[in-house]
Amino acid sequence: MLQGPKAVAARRWIKQTAILGGLEIMSLASRTGLAPDVRGKGAIFTLHHVRPHETKAFDPVAHLNVTPDFLEAAIVAVKAAGMTPIALDDLPEHAKKADETKPVVMFTLDDGYKDNLEHAAPVFARHGIPFTVFATGGFIDRTHSIWWKTAEELIRKLDRFEFDFGDGVGVTSLVTETLQQKYAAYDRLYRSLACASQHQIIARLDEYALDNGIDPLAIVDREVMDEAGLRELIKNPLASLGAHTISHCNMAHVPDEQLRAEIEQSVSRIEAITGKRPSAFAYPYGGRCAAGEREFQAVRESGVELAVTTTADILRMEDANARHRLNRISLNGYYQKTRYVEVLASGLPFAARNLVF
Repeated sequence: MLQGPKAVAARRWIKQTAILGGLEIMSLASRTGLAPDVRGKGAIFTLHHVRPHETKAFDPVAHLNVTPDFLEAAIVAVKAAGMTPIALDDLPEHAKKADETKPVVMFTLDDGYKDNLEHAAPVFARHGIPFTVFATGGFIDRTHSIWWKTAEELIRKLDRFEFDFGDGVGVTSLVTETLQQKYAAYDRLYRSLACASQHQIIARLDEYALDNGIDPLAIVDREVMDEAGLRELIKNPLASLGAHTISHCNMAHVPDEQLRAEIEQSVSRIEAITGKRPSAFAYPYGGRCAAGEREFQAVRESGVELAVTTTADILRMEDANARHRLNRISLNGYYQKTRYVEVLASGLPFAARNLVF
């Protein structure tokens, strides 16, 4: 297997090209009537940042950014496709309606970024679309950093990234002079955090950033709504808040006691802002390496009514336990075309199971 920065760049390009190709083929099949509509009960869409496009040479998390224009186009597209927008909190009651056959669509946003209030909320308001923001307690209170943003700023600044990735070999020195090298370093860090206990690695990253003049908590303060911002957000009757842990940890890799604390404390933090216990929870990262049966059971036992993953699929409610592992479809910054939203909402990519988002 090819190694090094060029190989990393090639893998990124191959993956994005393959997904784009698949979406284009499925979109064509759907528009020409050659593909079935397998929407089932509908879809839950997830977003992170909604803000005007900003061109950055090094942008390792560009997939987390969509423009307000794209969000607006997505809303128009799913409504035109006959999907009924509902609030995520209303899903349990809606699911009880035996005579309801139209697929539903829900919109969620993770982490609680300031642009959700500034740019996303006005779009939802224009179309009368309810939405849920999953806010992280440690981000609200500026006690925990956002590692992917810290890493982006640090790697952008440095010409050499010297870091202990927690793989048992100690500090590894990576040249980060070129764009390819910077992406390779970021991807190395991502892999070290993706399916592991993260606390020690993130603590080392924060210390490394501070040593190089980058304040991780200042980044959080710049990017994320505090309590005052969230209170302003929920003045909008279309907006609701859900819990998203305190530290934005990979829940599958923390001890049982910490897992319960992350759930309960984050639920209590949202309750302190809204005056009522939130009915919804989002698993950070939310994939199979971050949320499994232990985590689903812990959230269920907390009394939270429903919880969402980032497993890409349409809405499936075949059994009682499904409401604590609900699928979501990412509106991804790399694929900001209305026709892609239409094909994702159709459920075709997930029936085919040949695309990975």
